Amino acid sequence: MLVVAGIRITPTTARAYFGIQALAGAVWWLAVFGSDAVRTATLGGLPLPLMAMLDIPLFVVGSALTAVGIRWALWITVPWTVLVAAGMALYATVTTMAGWGALLMVCAAGASIAAAIVILWGRAPVEWLVTGPLAFRSADPVGRDRLLARTGLQTLFFWGTFLLLIPLGVSFVESRWLLGIELPVTARIAGAALLAAATALGVWSAVTMSTDGEGTPLPSQMANRLVVTGPYRYVRNPMAVAGIAQGVAVGLLFDSWLVVMYSLGGSVLWNTVVRPLEEADLAARFGADFDDYRARVSCWVPVRPAASRAL
Repeated sequence: MLVVAGIRITPTTARAYFGIQALAGAVWWLAVFGSDAVRTATLGGLPLPLMAMLDIPLFVVGSALTAVGIRWALWITVPWTVLVAAGMALYATVTTMAGWGALLMVCAAGASIAAAIVILWGRAPVEWLVTGPLAFRSADPVGRDRLLARTGLQTLFFWGTFLLLIPLGVSFVESRWLLGIELPVTARIAGAALLAAATALGVWSAVTMSTDGEGTPLPSQMANRLVVTGPYRYVRNPMAVAGIAQGVAVGLLFDSWLVVMYSLGGSVLWNTVVRPLEEADLAARFGADFDDYRARVSCWVPVRPAASRAL
């Protein structure tokens, strides 16, 4: 059972989301008709009557029908939401107008897709995230040097993708959509210091995983031995801590609040979806040793080994 912020994600929860979406959409349309500032920020120069004529029945009413259990409404509301999100994103990128509307619709599209999957499958199929090439498998015994080389290549790939290419894209969108919020110079200094510290932690964790665990950070080449040394003495997931801190640091350096939110959002996804699956795999492979380790060492907050406890 997937639990996010203490809330069990079930079809009932997903339908409740559509109810909230319907209410939010109705309130937004009232604000659009009542405020020039809201209309400009969220619709730019798009034709108001045409947008209202299409969006109110397909988005607002469709979400409400989905909320009360009319499943066929999903096949209208979700595609419409995705279509509008794509159109708004393109419009905002080309014209630099309606950036807030584009951002809201992109968020609504992502949430609508996730909620629709839960309704259609009867649950949150989180196992999809660890199938195929991402399925949990132990690394082949190829020797320490080759494992270190693989770890280095994996680290460069993931850092280049998630800490450079994606943040650059997010920062570009933030600039084109006129969503930027200027941060003080001290934020960039703090970002540089945080990036250096988090990168050092990430390298230390990756090397420890290869040398002491005989594996790599990649799920398909996981450690063959339970790693409880190095940074793993102080926190169970030092690589995740490092990665999230790096993402926040990059956001500060890029002067981008959206990159910071992207990083924090990734931490929520990892903690609620990926971590339980990973820890279930570790418990199955290492049994009582992992149970004892999990009881002694915190998931997120580093503590002294002698005072470690589960949080």
